[in-house]
Amino acid sequence: MEWNLLFFFNSILLGIGLAMDAFSVSLANGLSEPDMKSGRMCGVAGVFAFFQAAMPMIGWICVHTVAQYFAAFRKFIPWIALILLLFIGGKMLLDGIKGSDGETEKPKVGMAALLVQGIATSIDALSVGFAIAEYGFMMALVCALIISVVTFVLCMAGLVIGKRFGTHFSNKAALLGGIILIVIGFEIFITGV
Repeated sequence: MEWNLLFFFNSILLGIGLAMDAFSVSLANGLSEPDMKSGRMCGVAGVFAFFQAAMPMIGWICVHTVAQYFAAFRKFIPWIALILLLFIGGKMLLDGIKGSDGETEKPKVGMAALLVQGIATSIDALSVGFAIAEYGFMMALVCALIISVVTFVLCMAGLVIGKRFGTHFSNKAALLGGIILIVIGFEIFITGV
């Protein structure tokens, strides 16, 4: 593969495809936390962008080092994503059911939950390492960075949209966010199996 316009175009398309789950989760996070400040929004989008860049690089490294072990692990990816998103989505549902008494002081999505979301939505990006295996290290790194930037932009859009609707549906936002995460978990599982 050589450095050309097609490489950049393919990397952007790959970023859009991989970022759809992170976009949806960002939408759910914005719904559940309509008062989120812009600095926190950048942090949330940054976590998703980091994992979306790291996972393809980890996959690329696996292809070039321990491909036979990674191939055995690949069949567990849909299960891992399903379990992680069911856990986070279920917790949001429970919080939405229990927390209708107006407690909005602390953020709904803590750092631990955000890291789990980041891993769950990007774990399927590990397999992108196989798709970019023919790239040299620098091309794979640039591709991962493009994926990261696309993910960041889409997650910020998801957060903004979620915040806007979250203020209108504040008492039902955690319920809706939990349902979205659970649906995403099942979608990743069904398409991966």
